[in-house]
Order: sequence, then structure tokens, then C-alpha cells
Amino acid sequence: MNRILSGISAQSISAQSVVLVLILIGGNLIFNIAANASFKVSAASSNWRSFLTWQVIGNLAGLITVITLTWLLKYLPLRVAFPVTTGLAVIGVQLIAAGWIFGEAITPVQWLGTFLVVIGIALLSGR
Repeated sequence: MNRILSGISAQSISAQSVVLVLILIGGNLIFNIAANASFKVSAASSNWRSFLTWQVIGNLAGLITVITLTWLLKYLPLRVAFPVTTGLAVIGVQLIAAGWIFGEAITPVQWLGTFLVVIGIALLSGR
């Protein structure tokens, strides 16, 4: 995480801002997982009400991810904030939503892909 925060411009940020950045990144991740899990439930719905309900929930969670990213851009440059939030979303949805919530198997090749995403986040968020 220190490497991610090193992408911040020359101005120093307070410890309070660092905590806020971490909260925004975590919130973005949680709501990204919630949005994608909601769309999965919506796709499996047996009636239009359930489908529509889960679509609304997923889109509201997606709206919160956009808001957290926008707020994060106050503290981090786009070249850091976007790859971090997008990469963590890929990892979170794969591991938490697909693997843990829905019990989908994660193959060794997918684990390799996850590892490569982590490396990509580190490379893109550095200077």
C-alpha cells in the first residue's frame, strides 16, 4: 500500500488523508463486489421482480463505486487510482464473489491471472 501512496504528487498529505484514501479504496472494493454479485443473482432470477430488484441493488452499489473513485481522485492521480481500484475489483470479485459467495471453482490458471493482476497493480501504481 505504501507503493500505491507513493504515487501521490509532491504535496504531502496528512495521516488523516492517508486513512481516508485507504477507506475509499476499501469501500470501492466492497461496493464493486456487491455490484457484481448482485448482477450474478439478477441473472439467475426466475421472475422479473427479482431480476429488477437485484439490478437496482447492483446499480446503486455501482454508483457508490463511482462516487468513491471520484472522491479518491481528490487525493490520488488518475494513473494510480484507476489501476488500483480496477485491479482490486477484479481480484475481489473473483475471490470473494465468485469463489466464496457463489462457490465457483478457481483454476490454477485463474490464480496465475490473479497474481499477474497484483503485479500489474504494483507496476502501474509506482512512479
